[in-house]
Amino acid sequence: MAAAPQPAWAQTLTLDEILSRVTSSDPAVAANAARLEAVDAGILQADVRPRDVIGVDFEDFAGTGAYSSLDRSQTTGWYERTWERGGKREARIGAARADVEVVAQQNSVRLLDRLARVQAAWVEALAAEAAIPVAEARLADLQHVERDVAQRVRGALDPKFAAERARTNVAQAEIALEQARETAQIARASLAAWWGGSSDFKLDPATFQALDVPLPPRRESADIASLLAERAAADAKVKLAETGNVSDPNGRIGLRHFGDGNDVAVMIGGSIPIGAKRANRGNVMRAEAERRALEADIAVTRVEIGREIDKLAADRGLIAAEVGRIDADVLPSAERAVRLIRDGLARGGTAFTFLEFSQAQTVAHDARARRVDLLRRFHLLSVRLDRLAGRHAPLLATLETVR
Repeated sequence: MAAAPQPAWAQTLTLDEILSRVTSSDPAVAANAARLEAVDAGILQADVRPRDVIGVDFEDFAGTGAYSSLDRSQTTGWYERTWERGGKREARIGAARADVEVVAQQNSVRLLDRLARVQAAWVEALAAEAAIPVAEARLADLQHVERDVAQRVRGALDPKFAAERARTNVAQAEIALEQARETAQIARASLAAWWGGSSDFKLDPATFQALDVPLPPRRESADIASLLAERAAADAKVKLAETGNVSDPNGRIGLRHFGDGNDVAVMIGGSIPIGAKRANRGNVMRAEAERRALEADIAVTRVEIGREIDKLAADRGLIAAEVGRIDADVLPSAERAVRLIRDGLARGGTAFTFLEFSQAQTVAHDARARRVDLLRRFHLLSVRLDRLAGRHAPLLATLETVR
């Protein structure tokens, strides 16, 4: 069954309009917002100093001899506080804030990856639409020749099996056209599923035919920005680890009750860990090593992204050149051959046979199909280029999931 035609009132959507719809309705936006809420809570928690402690001690009771009764027991109620030194609280807050930027940049990467998938679905929908005229042209050629061959068979210029082959080719072309229309309908529905819409929209076919698509301006990739945020977070973690070199003193004050004599006395005490720097050395070394690893990752990623962009640009150039050759040389020659053979068959001449027409028509059809496939590959390469260059990053600026 052929796909239902698009309504005349269907809106023509551009790529930017499609991406805007996705960014405003994609469930991933809510997930990214929740991640930001989680790290925001981390800042709130980082501001909490060590909690004060209250306690009660019971001593010198239920023992032996003179301590077998409660008369000589001691009860102490006390309050204890830890004083942070070395900038621990500030370092904790700084590390938590750095994590917010990491999550924000990672959210940007996730959303740009999703937008790249949407753009790829848009390319597939355009390619499916472009395949329909190719199938229609093939069917029209075969139907025209079917009529000519039937007339030649009636005039005893061709055997009867030529008419059967012509009818078979027409039937196959009709099936191919129906399949092309169904594929286009499915591709539009798959694209619309990204924003929860229907497939009753149109795409501009001229966009698919354009090969003069400029290279996106090179800017800092979202992947690099994410790594830079991770490096900043690693710097903050180094500072946090270094604060562990300074010990935090504890102070305690309490009131002690003596069962023997029923007297009370004030108790004051304190403590401070020793050897903190030596005990904390491993934490500092690990944080510094993680920072160095991120610095190396940034350098490597910059080189790899630059290399990939150059490769993608070169591949696009090769494809554009091949499409140009098909348009200038292959298609005109193939279509001229089809036209000459078809005209010869229509005149009733015997210089050409249906087999020769079928072969010539197949060459022309393959050239058209090859052209559509090349355009599809060209625009899919553009999808990757746009992703690496962050072409669609401005669409994320208004979202709450990035900062």
